[in-house]
Amino acid sequence: MTSPDLPAELKSALDGKLRGFSRSDAAERSASISKNYRDGGGSGTIKSETDALAYALARMPATYAAVTASLNALSEIRPDFAPTSLLDIGAGPGTASWASAEAFSTLQDFTLLDANDAIRKLALDLFSESFRLRELTYERGVARNALSKAEAADLVVASYVIGELSASEQASLASLMWEKTRDTLLVVEPGTPSGYARIIALRERLIADGAHVAAPCPHDGKCPLQAPDWCHFTQRLQRSRAHKQVKGAELPFEDERFAYVALTRTPLEVRPARVLAQPDVSKVEVTAKLCTAAGLVLSRTPRRAKADYAAARRWRWGDAVIEQSPIARRPGEGRDP
Repeated sequence: MTSPDLPAELKSALDGKLRGFSRSDAAERSASISKNYRDGGGSGTIKSETDALAYALARMPATYAAVTASLNALSEIRPDFAPTSLLDIGAGPGTASWASAEAFSTLQDFTLLDANDAIRKLALDLFSESFRLRELTYERGVARNALSKAEAADLVVASYVIGELSASEQASLASLMWEKTRDTLLVVEPGTPSGYARIIALRERLIADGAHVAAPCPHDGKCPLQAPDWCHFTQRLQRSRAHKQVKGAELPFEDERFAYVALTRTPLEVRPARVLAQPDVSKVEVTAKLCTAAGLVLSRTPRRAKADYAAARRWRWGDAVIEQSPIARRPGEGRDP
């Protein structure tokens, strides 16, 4: 599995950009940009080198961790997947491209799309420090317009980008992204109810167009979760000193919550269940909320089933697991007598 922490080359490149750069200015700009994102303003306020670097320092580590966790889940389900080409849509500072390069050594051709000049310039500066990513194509332009001209790729990634679009634009972009996907499309969004809703809308649309879910869902059916519940996952990452300063944080780590879906052209033969929350482990049993091919299940593995209990104790939120509990019930059903 690929580490959720930024690779050494990228850390070194960011540290180099920081020389002579005011951390307090970066923290101030980062707070303003983050507020604009939360308010739905997208990357429109990122207009200068200072803005782009402040954004990268604040958001690249968490975005990288979320994309890497999603790619790890995909690789676990499809260990034979070996893409040679990547299309990174709304690439920003190139976070998803760095993550994909770390996850798949087979990648050779990288194409990135983004309309923001400041972020694009920063990305190219950072890539110049990477042996593998030095030679790539980074097209300037609005994602949909540039995407229509792009070549299809084995792996297409859109991370933290569709939330910047209107509902009609999201639908249009989803179809175009799938058109450019030779094999697998990965979409990652914030792990909020609205981020999950965008993932579900895209998932339903593309399944209707012939896509199949590789992860996290073990089926192509309707999501069994009901509001106020929603499907999301979390990835812990370590904060560097610069990251803590820019974020105004004291904790040495951050937990990034994200929602994602990986869609493929060919259906998978086996899709294991997915752990949807951190299991409750007691001396009596392990209780886990699972999404299975048959729907949502609350799995209860008693301690007396020693082998199954030992395995279930190791389950973590987001894991793909083989259902093995001899006692399981769906949420809402009465307890076993």
